[in-house]
Amino acid sequence: MENYTYNSDTLQLEGLNVSKDFTYPLFLFLFFSYLFIIVANLSIAVLVFIDKNLHQPMYLLFCNLSVNDILGNSFLPRLLVNMLLPPSERLISYYECVVQAFTIHVCNTCSHTLLMIMAFDRYVAVCNPLRYAAIMTNKMLIKLTVSAWGVAFVLVGILLGLTIRLNRCRTIIRGLYCSNASLFKLSCENVFINNIYGLTFTVVLFTSSIGSMVLTYTKITVVCLTSKNKSLNSKAMKTCSTHLAVYLIMLLSGLSIIILHRFPQYSDYRKFAAILYHIIPSSLNPIIYGMQSKEIRRFLSKSKKVLPSL
Repeated sequence: MENYTYNSDTLQLEGLNVSKDFTYPLFLFLFFSYLFIIVANLSIAVLVFIDKNLHQPMYLLFCNLSVNDILGNSFLPRLLVNMLLPPSERLISYYECVVQAFTIHVCNTCSHTLLMIMAFDRYVAVCNPLRYAAIMTNKMLIKLTVSAWGVAFVLVGILLGLTIRLNRCRTIIRGLYCSNASLFKLSCENVFINNIYGLTFTVVLFTSSIGSMVLTYTKITVVCLTSKNKSLNSKAMKTCSTHLAVYLIMLLSGLSIIILHRFPQYSDYRKFAAILYHIIPSSLNPIIYGMQSKEIRRFLSKSKKVLPSL
């Protein structure tokens, strides 16, 4: 007969269970990956902030994406510490677990909403270049950015609000970190509403995200095919391919986790996919955008010339 502990304020995180031979290599890989994510994304955010030439909609939106990547990987330090602890000592308070789940879900949602807005920005730049400055004003940019974060906060707030109302009878969080699914699985009550809302949330988010990308890039492709301006087409292909690459990496990583959720026997693979979902896009975003951006490359080249003279 299973023993239940009702509404315990202390939970146990399952985390990663690897053999001793792989613990330290994996620890070092995750540590340096996290370090790179923080340094690279923080550098981009600071660069956009201090260089007035980068105070353009595309770079300000990319700055938001960098902040989102930093926050979305905030669970990694605890994961690293837990790797060095025995399973029985991987403890976390319930309220800290809720905050962690909220942060991760908001950042996951913002990954879609921010990239959707960036797609709209590219659409206006390519399809309506003469009206770009009139459409993508500072006021419009603020509205779009607030909408991206606001929608995520509201939807995730409802998601977790439905979960924290439940009484808990278990104390073990199955997974690498706290999530809505792992939290409502602590309950012995009926979670039908949670499943329905969670499924609806996921379907609406992915449908809106994929639909907007398909529509946007279809229109951009049509404009490029019908336009005789080779310079415009070359610039459009360069900027849009960058954005599309970032989106596809994020989408495929996320879909792999959703698919593996349907196969409980592959829980270890799901954990590995969850790590890659957070690490790969967050590591590649600053590289892809930074290398493709002429303005960022120009700023970096100026910095290299200034440093030797100091």
